[in-house]
Amino acid sequence: MSRLNADQLGAHLQRSLAPLYLIYGDEPLLALEAADAIRAKARQEGYVEREVFTVEPGFSWQNLLTSGNSLSLFATRRIIEIRIPTGKPGTEGGQALQDYCARLPDDTITVVTCPKLDKQAQATKWFKALEQAGTAIPVYPVERARLPQWIGLRLAAQKQRADTTTLQFLADRVEGNLLAAYQEIQKLGLLFPEGPLLFDPVREAVLDVSRYDVFNLSDAMLAGDVVRLVRILEGLKGEGVAPTLALWALTQEIRTLAKLKQGQRKGAALPQLFREARVWESRQGLVQRALGRLSETRLVAGLKQAAALDRMIKGLARGDVWDELMQLGLGIART
Repeated sequence: MSRLNADQLGAHLQRSLAPLYLIYGDEPLLALEAADAIRAKARQEGYVEREVFTVEPGFSWQNLLTSGNSLSLFATRRIIEIRIPTGKPGTEGGQALQDYCARLPDDTITVVTCPKLDKQAQATKWFKALEQAGTAIPVYPVERARLPQWIGLRLAAQKQRADTTTLQFLADRVEGNLLAAYQEIQKLGLLFPEGPLLFDPVREAVLDVSRYDVFNLSDAMLAGDVVRLVRILEGLKGEGVAPTLALWALTQEIRTLAKLKQGQRKGAALPQLFREARVWESRQGLVQRALGRLSETRLVAGLKQAAALDRMIKGLARGDVWDELMQLGLGIART
């Protein structure tokens, strides 16, 4: 039906929803964001029920076709997600996808996700069936020449802006790693107010945490490495890093763990939960071990501590912010 670049998706969704989306490519951050945007728009339009099919060893393609041909359990609009991590559905799967596209279910938005697909894969009948049935969204790494512009657009979305020198500096720091770029942009949103960003403060903010990195702080908490956690927190404090940044790093991890615990309680498979929570493969072992020792109750208590700390940082409550940050991190690490 049509093909869109990832940066065209927002404007497309403001106009309409296609019955099917095929997202494929080798940039996980952009693929996840595209799927998130489609889901959010679908929910706004009343697609409240959601089914997820992940193609893995033992997967039954008949289950997908049966679901597609059946009415929604609650007679509501629904989202069906088909995830093909290998990008190779096989002979049976390829035929099933063609059959599915030939009879797209009513009142349903279908989202199919695949990794990077080469020309041979894009020439298959199943790929062409998906592309013709809806909208294809290839997601590719942002080219180095476009990276400053990409960062600038992300800053604009949080009502900040930077000059060419600052954008080039940020691009040099994160080249080849969009997740790192995403994290740096979030960090700048926490540290600085809306409006223009000056080069020197941005440079100091980025370089200050190169020795005692807030993401290493959260890793130490997840690993239960108390000695390392204390050393990093004291280093961040000594270098004058804003406590807001340390709180954000710890809270983000605790919130992710709580979400994963909740999903496990509801019976969802951990690989699926990792994908939805954007836990990259390199960190999944660390996160899984933390899940094994932490209860949902403990994590909820940690989020309440974090909320109280946020009030303290904003001057709405009294207390030693860095001491409370230490207690928050140690409370999770020692459990």
